[in-house]
Amino acid sequence: MNERYVLDLQDVDGTQIAVVGGKAAHLGTLSRIDGVRVPPGLCVTTHAFRRVIAGTPSLDDRLDELSRVSPDDREGIRTLSAEIRRTIEETPVPDEVAAAVTRALARLGEGTACAVRSSATAEDLPTASFAGQQDTYLNIVGPAEILRHISRCWASLFTERAVTYRRRSGIDDRTVHMAVVVQQMVFPQAAGILFTADPVTGNRKTATVDAGFGLGEALVSGLVNPDVFTVRNDEVVAKVIGTKQLAIQALPAGGTQEVAVDAREQEQPALTDEQAVRLVRLGRRIEAHFGSPQDIEWCLVDDGFRIVQSRPITTLFPVPESDDEENHVYVSVGHGQMMTDPMKPLGYSMWQLTAMVAMHEAGGRLFVDVTGRLASPATRAGLLDAMGKGDPLIRDALETVLDRGDFVPTLPDTAPGRPPAGDAPAPIDTDPAIVTELIERSRVSIAALERDIRTKTGPELFDFLLEAFVEHRRVLSDPQSMKVIMAGMEATWWLNDKLQEWLGEKNAADTLTLSAPDNITSEMGLELLDVADVIRPYPQVVAFLQGVDDENFLDGLPKLEGGTEARDAIESYLDRYGMRCVGEIDITRPRWRERPSTLVPVILDNVRIFEPGAAGRRFEEGRQKAEKKAQDVLTRLRDLPDGDRRADEAERMIDRVRTFIGYREYPKYGIISRYFVYKQALLAEAERLVRAGVLAEKEDIFFLTFQELHDVARSNLVDDRLLARREEAFRSYHALTPPRVLTSDGEAVTGSYRRDDVPAGALTGLPVSAGTVEGRARVILDMAEADLEAGDILVTTFTDPSWSPLFVGIAGLVTEVGGLMTHGAVIAREYGLPAVVGVEQATRLIRDGQRIRVHGTDGYVEILPSTAPEHRSGE
Repeated sequence: MNERYVLDLQDVDGTQIAVVGGKAAHLGTLSRIDGVRVPPGLCVTTHAFRRVIAGTPSLDDRLDELSRVSPDDREGIRTLSAEIRRTIEETPVPDEVAAAVTRALARLGEGTACAVRSSATAEDLPTASFAGQQDTYLNIVGPAEILRHISRCWASLFTERAVTYRRRSGIDDRTVHMAVVVQQMVFPQAAGILFTADPVTGNRKTATVDAGFGLGEALVSGLVNPDVFTVRNDEVVAKVIGTKQLAIQALPAGGTQEVAVDAREQEQPALTDEQAVRLVRLGRRIEAHFGSPQDIEWCLVDDGFRIVQSRPITTLFPVPESDDEENHVYVSVGHGQMMTDPMKPLGYSMWQLTAMVAMHEAGGRLFVDVTGRLASPATRAGLLDAMGKGDPLIRDALETVLDRGDFVPTLPDTAPGRPPAGDAPAPIDTDPAIVTELIERSRVSIAALERDIRTKTGPELFDFLLEAFVEHRRVLSDPQSMKVIMAGMEATWWLNDKLQEWLGEKNAADTLTLSAPDNITSEMGLELLDVADVIRPYPQVVAFLQGVDDENFLDGLPKLEGGTEARDAIESYLDRYGMRCVGEIDITRPRWRERPSTLVPVILDNVRIFEPGAAGRRFEEGRQKAEKKAQDVLTRLRDLPDGDRRADEAERMIDRVRTFIGYREYPKYGIISRYFVYKQALLAEAERLVRAGVLAEKEDIFFLTFQELHDVARSNLVDDRLLARREEAFRSYHALTPPRVLTSDGEAVTGSYRRDDVPAGALTGLPVSAGTVEGRARVILDMAEADLEAGDILVTTFTDPSWSPLFVGIAGLVTEVGGLMTHGAVIAREYGLPAVVGVEQATRLIRDGQRIRVHGTDGYVEILPSTAPEHRSGE
């Protein structure tokens, strides 16, 4: 047998994916696990596939054409992929390949029926499942037919679906090759799929068995509703028996056919409970061998199970590592920080080192373990209250876990080691000078950091940074700063609660906080309007900016009339805000100072949409609205019984909220300012390592944790394979949706708003900025691609402070993530924009360009017919 083209399946293992593909590698490995029975067979290696491609020059030309087709050109992909498939199927199998296959088939037995199955080299990997992308053919009899179906498997590498999937996964068509598995056919009484973790909730301790009569293709193709067994701790805990009207059976001469299931058997289970439990035990053995939850195709033959495929379940969110076997409940950090994208290792490790609480990484995201606080009655209510104010869906998810009664133990109220309850913090005077002093204190601390870090390099830099992180945390936990933040939020809650109780007004504080002083984030948006004012009078500058395609455009501005003024205005803006960017809690993200072109579309929108002086007018209009609202509220309160007392209390709270609420945004600005100083120093160190030949490029440091980078700086050695693994894992994490709440069992717990006051068909969310507005929805996932008109409503996954410059030009806001006091909500109120946040799947359910109505007071979004009349109300 020519081993170059054919290998026995039992000789294949996971080290040979490049030669046998993912499916064959898994099957070969499965066949050597004790107690696992895999039908015997052979693998036609990728050498045979390459032989066909190399011997067909026209294929090379078509592959070149395909590589130049845009991923969005569906018709182009469809046409070229069809031509490539047809060419491969019509190319005769080379004689030496055919001879090797025929010899191997003789070992299986003359006339043995076989399953012929594709096994691509990018298939069934730990980070990408290509389930269903290529083809499988069942009950194929005779060498000629098997060879014909091997060609069809090769061709299936270029189905439109497979090509599109590879493009979206960043995989080059030329780097993927096709092997083919030919296995002895089994004729089962029942077949189906076993998931060793619940594929919906992610729970690793719950297995799901789908079962039907005959061959498993009836289930895979959706022909029948399967029986579904839910198994936990060696017990069937739930069972749904499907009405199985059809089954797929093998024909004696080859091929398969659909057959009707006898009416008396249709509602009979395809497996007994004992068989389902036995199958799950087998699945657990396979899972343990591969080290991750598996999606397993099985067949039941004479009361014994045959495994015909096993692949990793790639859709499950990873579980944070723990050093014990106890139950844990984790809350997402990203949902609170308005950044649910994955972070690179340097990014999440820096956040861990500078955060005030311990954080655990999983799937490139960070989580806080709240189990202890949930378990103690003394801290539970406070935790749930804080979570509910930030994101009601997180609170509801935590209550869902608590309601089960068996996952989080309730500790005694006098739990040992719990610190005694301290006195309530001393009240803080309503004094603007307190805010001024805090801001100055932060500015001085950052200036000292910038000064002291300049001379540090090598291991000395990392020692210095570890000390800087101590100062970072000290500034972050400054008791005076915390008092100011809480005073502003508590005054907001007091006003909303009392004015609804006394006057029947919802969210009155939203208007009372308009144009509050000292809000660095709202100032950032308004100051970009001032930049537009400088640029607007100079047509040459505007035209130049419309053609910007690199990051050196500032150098070209002085050659134009008004260009020096434009450059100075942008530079001045970057001096104050250049440390910001989308996803700014990840230090590895490019800052505006590093990528100033990000701001150009927003500046141009501001030039087009606004008149000169818009920033000052916007701020003054907001201030006057807030003042008018305050007078109106106080006048109405004085008309009530005991009105003078109520009005005096409300006036004190209005003064308090306007004094303190703007500062809510400043600590984050201070953090990100520090981060940019850290980043510049670390990149300078990376350049040193590149010059020393340790790293290929400076951005490689982003795929190392801070601790690992510290080691590299000391040793001048780096593990290139680790960098490659980290980069591949980071790419794969983008396909995962981080849950708000995650348990140590792997269950993603989804909360609910549990409301009955929302119109049918409306999308429910959290009301964070009052008012109602209608307009065109602009679904924008990347700030740099924003193209807004006046009156548009921004719909996006999340907004952090870097999105604020867009807020000056929109009429309303809808986000998938957010809470009452998160940045998008604060700035929406500051600018008077009706806003609803925490709208699950908003960017999928609302199409770009649709007309929508945002109910910022009541917390829901209506999708309107395109002819709906325009309506806006600020109250």
